[in-house]
Amino acid sequence: MPISSSHIESIRKDYRKAKLDEDTAGNDPIAFFLRWFSEAEKAGSAEVNAMTLATVDQNGYPRARIVLLKGIDEKGFVFYTNYASSKGKEIENQPHVALVFFWEELERQVRIEGIAEKVDPAQSDAYFKSRPLGSRLGAWSSPQSQIITGRNLLETNYNRYEKEFAGKEIPRPDYWGGYCVVPHRIEFWQGRSDRIHDRIFFELEDGNWKKFRLAP
Repeated sequence: MPISSSHIESIRKDYRKAKLDEDTAGNDPIAFFLRWFSEAEKAGSAEVNAMTLATVDQNGYPRARIVLLKGIDEKGFVFYTNYASSKGKEIENQPHVALVFFWEELERQVRIEGIAEKVDPAQSDAYFKSRPLGSRLGAWSSPQSQIITGRNLLETNYNRYEKEFAGKEIPRPDYWGGYCVVPHRIEFWQGRSDRIHDRIFFELEDGNWKKFRLAP
């Protein structure tokens, strides 16, 4: 018996909290992103730094998952992961990636497209050192994205490294570190009533950001 989708079809929300115009967005999308990020923090957005990372596998199929933003600078958006994971291998093969932030509390979305580049090892070292003990041990314990026989393998590995590094500085594994997504397109989406949303789009051309309004 087919599952009725009538309930899902009836889910609707009219967005009325804010508007977005070209003057408000300014001419620097990184600076404007920081402004929106700060406003999302103040609004109590849950997991404010959670972002969808989309990559492409070797067969050209898109793949997406949630990762956490851990830094922003004039170059781009930084996150950390296992370089030997599925996403790490996909980035190595095809560094063009996309990011999406959604802050429900403010009815806002930000889409970013760019090139993922490994950060300097010293930056990865510094961030790894700042992580909680359990997270550092976890990086050593998990062969991320590989098929395993069961959770007991992870627990065995964790106990092993907990004993091995007891009373010692835990080094960063050479297969673990950061990426910076260097953007060439950034779109800011503000929900508006009747689905006539505001979309302000920035594109990097010859080293300068060009700004456009897109139809919703």
